[in-house]
Amino acid sequence: MSYSTLLVDIDDHGVAVVTINRPDKLNALNADVIRELGHWFEGAASEERVKGVLLTGAGPKSFVAGADISRFKGLGPIEGKKFAEYGQSVFNQIEGLGKPVIAVVNGFALGGGSELALACHMRVASTNAIFGQPEVNLGILPGYGGTQRLPRLVGKGLATELVLTGAMINADRAYAIGLVNHVFEPDELMEGAKKLLMTILSKAPIAVSLCLEALRAADLPQTEGLRHEAALFGQACATEDFQEGVDAFLNKRKPDFKGR
Repeated sequence: MSYSTLLVDIDDHGVAVVTINRPDKLNALNADVIRELGHWFEGAASEERVKGVLLTGAGPKSFVAGADISRFKGLGPIEGKKFAEYGQSVFNQIEGLGKPVIAVVNGFALGGGSELALACHMRVASTNAIFGQPEVNLGILPGYGGTQRLPRLVGKGLATELVLTGAMINADRAYAIGLVNHVFEPDELMEGAKKLLMTILSKAPIAVSLCLEALRAADLPQTEGLRHEAALFGQACATEDFQEGVDAFLNKRKPDFKGR
């Protein structure tokens, strides 16, 4: 399927580069972007060619500069709730994809753009990246998961300050508080992101997927999370990749994982 707001390229290693392509609007999230992201990620879950995803924005200025504010005009309480729920459902698809998704933040990641990056499993940023949740300046709050995912990453105190003040922070500050995993110079950003993703893709695919599921359970009470971890560990022990990994380690050779 062709998309009007997304560019998609999948290389021979299974790395899918998904680019939100509205540079004249700083890649702001409109209804088409949200719908097309949902459609693409839904298909990616079962697409064998896709092993991992790098999600970025077109142009040198912006990852996603937020939602298209014109969409807010005339929203009442019922429409507003539905608006937030739909965006959350798409971002949950991204977070729930059983394949690694890295946000490649090449500029502004504000409002819904920051929340989109938060929904990815990891974030890498260029030195000119700017993060923020400025929704309070419009008389609203983050509605696509920002109040839930941001505290889990940076702690409740810092998240509270960022959400209540609408302050923007640069890449170095985002790295210092644990919001991003790595910071690169702009011309090294995509290469650095691909290197990180390729390291992950060299591991056992089923184990990577199970790790992602287990890490999501970190939000559960610890007893429940540990129970879930043990069940997933058992699933991993039933795979051929597990046998291959152990045999390769014991025989001091590189494993040849098949995803089985």
